[in-house]
Amino acid sequence: MHIHLRCVPTAFVLALLVGAGAHAQHSAMPPGMTHEEHLRQLQNDADLKKRGAAAMGFDQETTTHHFNLTAEGGRITVTANNPSDATSVAQIRAHLAEIAAAFANGDFGAPFATHSEVPPGVSTLRDRKGLVRYEYKDTPNGGRVVMTSANSEALTAIHGFLRYQIREHATSDTLSVEK
Repeated sequence: MHIHLRCVPTAFVLALLVGAGAHAQHSAMPPGMTHEEHLRQLQNDADLKKRGAAAMGFDQETTTHHFNLTAEGGRITVTANNPSDATSVAQIRAHLAEIAAAFANGDFGAPFATHSEVPPGVSTLRDRKGLVRYEYKDTPNGGRVVMTSANSEALTAIHGFLRYQIREHATSDTLSVEK
């Protein structure tokens, strides 16, 4: 059978081409999710990466986030995927040093800018800012913010904040407190 392209509507051809390209560019649809829900999730992920790049100052595709809950609080760690990417390493370190200082002052504007909503735990972390310690540390390929508190309400807020980050950034980090 021979099909003349003049007989095929242009919109149909474009849909096939775009559909084929789009399929190659995104992950498989999770079980139990409708196609429309999957497309919304893909758009939300793209929006998060775009806002994150603007708020954090580094490319979300060339870096990796990890969020870990500890008995004392938790850690935010960001690394450059390529250890020789000096630009990303410098951008990560500058951002996380700023984040540690901002969080210590009760300023959670960057997470709001990234996620377009106030993450869980933020109001408690603001209210108890004097009871939480935020320490920035360099790591070989990036940096880390260590969050600690002896206050049980602040500790619960840290854990809620980090669990939210794990889900939003889809890091696959454990939602449980490390032992």
